[in-house]
This record gives sequence, C-alpha cells and structure tokens, in this order.
Amino acid sequence: MTDATYPQCRIVPARFLNPETVEKLLNRLLEVGGIRKLVLNGQRIPPTVPYGPARGQPNPHPMRRVIRVGDQDVELQVQVGTILLELEDRAPIDGIRKACDEVFTKFPYSLSEGKFMKTQATVSDYAKYGPGADERILGTTDPKSRGGPLIIQGTK
Repeated sequence: MTDATYPQCRIVPARFLNPETVEKLLNRLLEVGGIRKLVLNGQRIPPTVPYGPARGQPNPHPMRRVIRVGDQDVELQVQVGTILLELEDRAPIDGIRKACDEVFTKFPYSLSEGKFMKTQATVSDYAKYGPGADERILGTTDPKSRGGPLIIQGTK
C-alpha cells in the first residue's frame, strides 16, 4: 500500500495519436521530469488478426510500431488516446502543459488534474506480481498483457 498521495494528471488529445507524436510527447515529458508513473491508454492493437478469414496472420497495423523514448525502445501496443500521469508533486504541471502546447499544435487537447489511477494494489496486480510488488506499478497492470511494465528513468 502507498501511504503518500501524489498528484495525477490526464492528457486527452482531440484525436488518437500517431506513433511519431507519442514519441515526441514522451521525450518532452522526460525532459520535464517529476513523473512517477505514466500510462498510455487506448484501443489495443493486436499483433495478429484476432478473427475473420485472416485469423492468426500478422496484423500490419501502421500504429503498432517501436518508438524511442529516452534511451529505450518501446513497442506501442495501443492506439494512444489518453495519457495518465502520476507526479512527485505539483511543480511539473506547468512544464507538462508547455510540452503539450509544443507537441499538439494542429489539434486541441485537455489537461486535467484529479485522481485517475489506483493508488493501492488491485487483484490483477496481486495475481500478476505477488504481494511484494514495486509500488510504482500498482494500479497499472493490464491483465491481458503477457509482459511486465516498462520502467524508463528520466533525465532529471
């Protein structure tokens, strides 16, 4: 269980984001710093066609690509529609807004503060990672995912 309450933000662009836009935004957010957790939400893009006559064939979706965030390669498995952030404190919010303003020049977005992520272990967290799970991954578990979370160290 986490005892501290950290501020949370939600970035909601007016459209789904292309991988290039996601990469640019995530790298700008890394420069801002002060982010404990970041969750990319959106419609899942399966690696293989799930149904129909092409079932089991590779899914050549252009939005399922590998992007470079910091010094790590990240495979986008969702078409990003919402970005959730948990911050160390409220200080980086202005920097996050500035980064969004720089990246989202052709369409609007909203940045709101509130509580958007779970702060305690869920049943899925417990089933996937056990009782001694790292508190940074609490509430971010995707039960359908076979891999674990990706931890990227910031530059600040």
